[in-house]
Amino acid sequence: MSKAISPLRPVHLAGAIVLGLATASAGAFDITGKYCDTPSRCVNPSTTQGMVTTSNYLATQAGLKVLRDGGNAIDAAIAAAATLAVVYPQMTTIGGDNFWLIHNAKTGEMRALNASGRAGEKATIDFYKQKGLSKIPARGYLAANTVPGVISGWDEAYRYGKQSMGSKLSWSQLMDSAIGYAQDGFAVTPSLAKWAQININPADQEFRNLQRFTGFKKTYLKADGSIYQVGEVMKQPELAATLRLIAKDGAKAFYQGPIAKKIVDELQRNDGVLTLKDFATHKANWVTPLKVPYRDTVAYNLPPNTQGMAALEILNVLNNFDVKKLGEGTTDYYHLIIEATKEAFADRDKYLSDPDFVQIPVDFLLSKQHGIDQAKRIQMATAATSVKPLDPKGDTIWLGVVDKDGNAVSLIQSVYHDFGSGIVPEGTGVLLQNRGSFFSLDKTHVNHLQPGKRTFHTLNPAMLLKDGKPLLVYGTMGGEGQPQTQAAIVTRIVDFGMTPQDAINGPRWLHGRTWGAVSNDLKIEGRAPLAVTDELKKRGHPINVVEDYTDTMGHAGAIWIDPATKVRYGATDPRGDGVAAGY
Repeated sequence: MSKAISPLRPVHLAGAIVLGLATASAGAFDITGKYCDTPSRCVNPSTTQGMVTTSNYLATQAGLKVLRDGGNAIDAAIAAAATLAVVYPQMTTIGGDNFWLIHNAKTGEMRALNASGRAGEKATIDFYKQKGLSKIPARGYLAANTVPGVISGWDEAYRYGKQSMGSKLSWSQLMDSAIGYAQDGFAVTPSLAKWAQININPADQEFRNLQRFTGFKKTYLKADGSIYQVGEVMKQPELAATLRLIAKDGAKAFYQGPIAKKIVDELQRNDGVLTLKDFATHKANWVTPLKVPYRDTVAYNLPPNTQGMAALEILNVLNNFDVKKLGEGTTDYYHLIIEATKEAFADRDKYLSDPDFVQIPVDFLLSKQHGIDQAKRIQMATAATSVKPLDPKGDTIWLGVVDKDGNAVSLIQSVYHDFGSGIVPEGTGVLLQNRGSFFSLDKTHVNHLQPGKRTFHTLNPAMLLKDGKPLLVYGTMGGEGQPQTQAAIVTRIVDFGMTPQDAINGPRWLHGRTWGAVSNDLKIEGRAPLAVTDELKKRGHPINVVEDYTDTMGHAGAIWIDPATKVRYGATDPRGDGVAAGY
């Protein structure tokens, strides 16, 4: 593949000279790598058939086994996601939500699936206000106020894949690995041990001290109340039984059967708001994906209620700059993407909620002219201070799959905060999410609580297409950091020709604030050169240098499909417990 530059007329913007151009098309990788220890680390794995990347090696193997056994990309994604729901409960469980981007190689269509849950019929602002609350609690029974959507997403996607892609595997076979790890146990990873320890801090009654909840203590801690250390074996027999029911009876076991009854019974015994009707009427929805051009590719993401529009807005702004000319890892590079992020987040925070309840001008926000107007506001010498990003508050998994036929899946699944609400209803093993705690109790807020409403979601899986075919399947966990990390991955690969692994390894940043913080800052990994962080400070960025490879930056992943050879290059994040593998 050759690199071609098509310069267009320069556009003089405030503080910078910007080229309105599509820069170099994706060319051959520089396998020496800027952030890899060896060339091999930059391109391994590369395969010709299937590829799976997830944030846990057991989940990757589960997905790969399904591909080898004749399953399609959707089947493999379900098997991997189900395994993650067992071995990575700090980030995702079947009590959470998921979102899908699916590219069908046979039809050429891109499908988007929203499997997020809605607020319960009794979840009203008055309900919380009558309890003397000014905000929805972050943890506990009152935080579990939206129906878990994960199983509905697996079910809907499976049906679509079976019909349109073909598969040799049954629904129940996709649960085999997850059931095995739940019943027989798995070795605890560093990420799980770390977040378990953080969450038993008795001094933090608002966000931590999760051992106060019986189900959490029984499920995730040892009999003496201590955490499972790295390498110790954790078993979840109640979750195994729940997964067996789902394997046998499908989604109806979760939403209309004994599982729903157990969950609702415990919630209602503790003044919770979800009802059997809420579960029985829940469904995942196919939605129209959003897209914007970026250089010679087209970037796809999910529409509201996700922040996919913000991720695309960043790229829409960057289209007006010659990013390659700035140089990867330079002060100008970081500054520009951070400032583009502020522009996108200002729109997101003003408009984003459930489109069934509010009008969101998505076409305008992703228009070429709006991107130009946003670019004109960026001052390269000075950091803008007028925007107020929301708290990151997100713990999630992303996974990607490409099968032998070229079908591609970008899937993101989450329980919101690490370990969600902290509630595990007795007899289920299902940790419930606390996504609904993000609703506002202010009736004037765009994302205020209403029964049946889906809340603002940070989750947004992504994919780049070139000439109508998948080029890059990518995504990350990390709440507020997701659009920023996506921009880092895309620019490093498309504009600078880096391998997916090199792009993910590179120093990352997060513009926003973390739990309990009263002001925003710019977290940047310590591997960024001191000269760069010093110059960013001079431009007005509130720099907070954090540890190298901190998982505050999320666990990213990517699969690059070479347009000429069709070789798949997988990448996973050294900040997590994951691996990419293929055949």
